[in-house]
Amino acid sequence: MARRSTSGPDQAPVESIIIDTDVSTEMRGSFLEYAYSVIYSRALPDARDGLKPVHRRILFQMAEMGLRPDRGHVKSARVVGEVMGKLHPHGDGAIYDALVRMAQAFSLRLPLVDGHGNFGSLDDGPAAPRYTEARLAPAALVMTADLNEDVVDFVPNYDSQLTQPEVLPSALPNLLVNGASGIAVGMATNMPPHNLVEVVAAARHLIAHPDADLEALMRFVPGPDLPGGGKIVGLEGIREAYAGGRGSFRTRATARVENLTPRKKGIVVTELPYQVGPERVIEKIKDAVQAKKLQGISAVNDLTDRTNGLRLVIEVKNAFNPEAVLAQLYKLTPLEESFGINNVALVEGQPRTLGLRELLVVYVEHRLTVVRRRCEFRLAKHRDRAHLVEGLLIAIADIDEVIAVIRTSDDAESARARLMAVFDLSEAQAEYILELRLRRLTKFSRIDLEAERDELAREIESLEAILADEGLLRELVSDELARVATEHGTPRRTVLLEASGATATAQPGQARSRAGRGAEVPLEVADTPCRVLLSATGLLVRTADDAEPTRTGTRSAHDALHANVRATARGEVGAVTSRGRMLRLSVIEVPALPPTDAAPSLSGGVPVSEVLMLEAGERVVGLAGLDASSAPLALGTRTGQVKRVSADYPRRDSWDVISLKDDDEVVGASAAADEDEVVFLSSEAQLLHFPAALVRPQGRGAGGMAGIKLAEGATVISFTVVPASRAEDAVVVTVSGSSTALPGTAPGSAKVTPFALYPGKGRATGGVRAHRFVRGEDSLVLATVGPDPVRAVGSAGQAVELPELDERRDGSGRLLDAPVAGLG
Repeated sequence: MARRSTSGPDQAPVESIIIDTDVSTEMRGSFLEYAYSVIYSRALPDARDGLKPVHRRILFQMAEMGLRPDRGHVKSARVVGEVMGKLHPHGDGAIYDALVRMAQAFSLRLPLVDGHGNFGSLDDGPAAPRYTEARLAPAALVMTADLNEDVVDFVPNYDSQLTQPEVLPSALPNLLVNGASGIAVGMATNMPPHNLVEVVAAARHLIAHPDADLEALMRFVPGPDLPGGGKIVGLEGIREAYAGGRGSFRTRATARVENLTPRKKGIVVTELPYQVGPERVIEKIKDAVQAKKLQGISAVNDLTDRTNGLRLVIEVKNAFNPEAVLAQLYKLTPLEESFGINNVALVEGQPRTLGLRELLVVYVEHRLTVVRRRCEFRLAKHRDRAHLVEGLLIAIADIDEVIAVIRTSDDAESARARLMAVFDLSEAQAEYILELRLRRLTKFSRIDLEAERDELAREIESLEAILADEGLLRELVSDELARVATEHGTPRRTVLLEASGATATAQPGQARSRAGRGAEVPLEVADTPCRVLLSATGLLVRTADDAEPTRTGTRSAHDALHANVRATARGEVGAVTSRGRMLRLSVIEVPALPPTDAAPSLSGGVPVSEVLMLEAGERVVGLAGLDASSAPLALGTRTGQVKRVSADYPRRDSWDVISLKDDDEVVGASAAADEDEVVFLSSEAQLLHFPAALVRPQGRGAGGMAGIKLAEGATVISFTVVPASRAEDAVVVTVSGSSTALPGTAPGSAKVTPFALYPGKGRATGGVRAHRFVRGEDSLVLATVGPDPVRAVGSAGQAVELPELDERRDGSGRLLDAPVAGLG
């Protein structure tokens, strides 16, 4: 509708046009444009490199500024200014917040920015950008590598004056490793971090087996690996998220009961759930105590420092059971939090909810495209250079004639044309010869050019082979991922628990004291017979009765049995460590299995480090009864020593059971009667067994006697005791590999052989060969001898299938599907 209007008698009429638009149509169109902008340009990460646009622009601009890890830091304000001025005109606050998160080790499993200064904590924000400095972290170089080789498409920046990468090459699976979070319009993403070594292993398996299903991939990626460690309780929600992209799990702090003083116990928290800070926990505890919801706590002290890390000490009143108080803390405070997984990411510009397999497929396809484009770029560059080198060799061979042609030419154009005609050169070759410096005309230059020509020919042939063979391309991508895992991978920090175990209720107990002891266990806990079990991954659990674990009773889907000892619920057992110490362990501190559980799950246990005070690098190698009527304890060391100790132990919390040399450690410990067989297995695959009666019992301070004769450089990797009653059905399991491989990256090969095939030898002899190494193998990495069936498990307790029984005593093994972390 058009209207004519005037603003005054002396002014010309002004004509205006008013367009009628339906408000619902306008709102719908504007809202969709806004939603698309938020989803695509701000809130959701790309499934290929796992980055939102702001993070991608920060890393790209820092790479353009040359802020490498081997150079000095620069002010964060400078980085923010460069990014905002050239690529991201959305405000310095948003840019700095994104920069800070990429530098926080408690936010990312593998930080991409190396920050210098106060970059904040879980309870406090960072300093202003003018006070902090930053540069790229080593992992960021992997993200931005090969950008100058046309591996990704570049798009214009906001004002079309510069260009920026549409996606980064991302030689590491950043989205799974570091996770992501963001709120878009009508959708959100929330992805937990994972372990780089595990994700790379799954990606390499998918490259080798494109049809691999989710179960096969979860053998490599059993669950998230959070930056702060802690525990994940309940894996069903993780399986749902890996299958459909959505699920949830509970994260729990790592806490243990300690003696703060001779008569007072406390709960020491060393790891908190993801994104939970100590100040928040303290505040919630105080609120719950004041509201009388939480009882039994006398004080809370935050002793965290940079040297020892997180240490939150919760003092427990003497009349209360610390385990029951801890259960209430898990229930009422952020010591246990829920994490909701929502794997929403952009795939070809569209938001999609992705499971684990889909995330890996998108990433692998991205890397295949990047490496293919890189090979094509390098092939073209090498061909161009080879073409110019051929021209130079022609010119040097007839240099006098070349100079004559150039000197007799009127100008550069005619010289170029005559060179092309006389020597049958291309225009590019002729132009390159015209620009040739005189110092390139020596005989040594000719030799260098011929060597360069041959090298270019070899590289061109290699690149053409890769581009022509999809298998070679996949192998190259897999090898590059393996190098990234080797250079940047770290061990798993988060413990995965299938079930939470028994829970207790915080309630006052009768205050009974004993010299040197803390609060007594509540009377409701009966002193019934039970067994304490130690799993192959270091978890402790106790059974509801003292029945011998059977073949079906311990064969669960998670973890394997390493040792077991008979005890009572309120009694004590001994834990033998690699340092030759025996630690007194209170059975009540070990989680109990439900009485009706017919198939015990070792995943319901607690890590030994939470109930025992172990030194750095010390580990538990066996369990023993403290009853004087028990059979002597047999120990084997890494250097081949053997010892038997009579069960006559002092009333102390810890004591030595063997005197070790500085370079030695205990590799195995178990009760051994005279008629039992003690078995050594060395890294060079030698097996020796002989009757325990050949080892006379010694005092605790003795260093033992020679057990097996080792070759130079060899060590004992397994020491076990085979009871006389189980010798007939015992098997020998050996896992071989390379001594130079990163632990947990190479599956290795395994062999299962009847124990009866190996003849017994005398003590201090070399034994017989138990495993033949094949190409790429030089040592045994794991071995054990025990009743059939022996189980193999991965680092998270997941089962790894072993080969069928092999009657060849010294045969080679069969390649495993996944790395093995323990046998039991």
